[in-house]
Amino acid sequence: MKVVALAGGVGGAKLAEGLANALPAGNLTIIVNTGDDFEHFGLHISPDLDTVCYTLAGFASPDAGWGRADETWAAMDNVGRLGGPIWFRLGDRDLGTHLERTRRLKEGQPLSDIVRDFSRLWGIQQLVLPMTDDPARTLVQTKDGDLAFQEYFVRRRCEPAVTGFKLEGGNSARPAPGVLEALARADQIVVCPSNPWVSIGPILSVPGIQSAIDPEKAVAVSPIIGGRAVRGPAAKMFAEMGFQPTAAAVARQYQRVVTHFVLDTEDSVLESEISNLGMQVLVTRTIMGGLPDRLRLAKSVLDFVGHHHP
Repeated sequence: MKVVALAGGVGGAKLAEGLANALPAGNLTIIVNTGDDFEHFGLHISPDLDTVCYTLAGFASPDAGWGRADETWAAMDNVGRLGGPIWFRLGDRDLGTHLERTRRLKEGQPLSDIVRDFSRLWGIQQLVLPMTDDPARTLVQTKDGDLAFQEYFVRRRCEPAVTGFKLEGGNSARPAPGVLEALARADQIVVCPSNPWVSIGPILSVPGIQSAIDPEKAVAVSPIIGGRAVRGPAAKMFAEMGFQPTAAAVARQYQRVVTHFVLDTEDSVLESEISNLGMQVLVTRTIMGGLPDRLRLAKSVLDFVGHHHP
């Protein structure tokens, strides 16, 4: 069974790890958001790609969920002493990733080639693909004006009220090599519990990707439980844009993308509302702590879609 996961952020990385442990190595492709990539200190930073890859490789910080485990901060401490910008902190091990990625990009190598090589060297057996090799950057439209994603997310700590989102360069971006082929071959497509607006939305905005998804084979897992985002600003974004932040609001966001939806037992009262959208609904525990939780949820999601579409 060939499975494709769409992922970004810590929630996406956690379920991707569960799927990686539930499936034979060659059967999983993970398409990762690059809308929050940016340049810092002249380096190309790919936060979501790194979070997914570090998690699959077993490198991710167990406390933060992002960045490297056993990280040291000597370079950033020195930058701070010298008066430089330390609002986006890069650990010493992490810096090595960004330095080598940037060097290769400046030589003209595509991001997808670099991700493939890094994955191999890190022992990742699944296929990890950026959504695109082209520049496509998420802009958060706020009452303070348009902000680059990391400016909004890290520097401004998600404080400005959100009015919308825009993928700058999105219209001319092309899916990275292998993305459309993976979606065409997929028996199941899993939309991970990532932020719908800024993790999954950019992937679906790349021309050709959403139209390549067969909704009958697709399932989404809600990142909102009990009206709150497990991590990050998703619930705040829904509320500021005039939507009640619930799993049902997430389901409506994905109505044209999936026909299967997974929500947490805490939100079981929403099952009929989501069923009325024409979706099959699975109610289960979706909070993911360690690997056993991630694996259990991954197997539940795969069985759920497989049961309806053998």
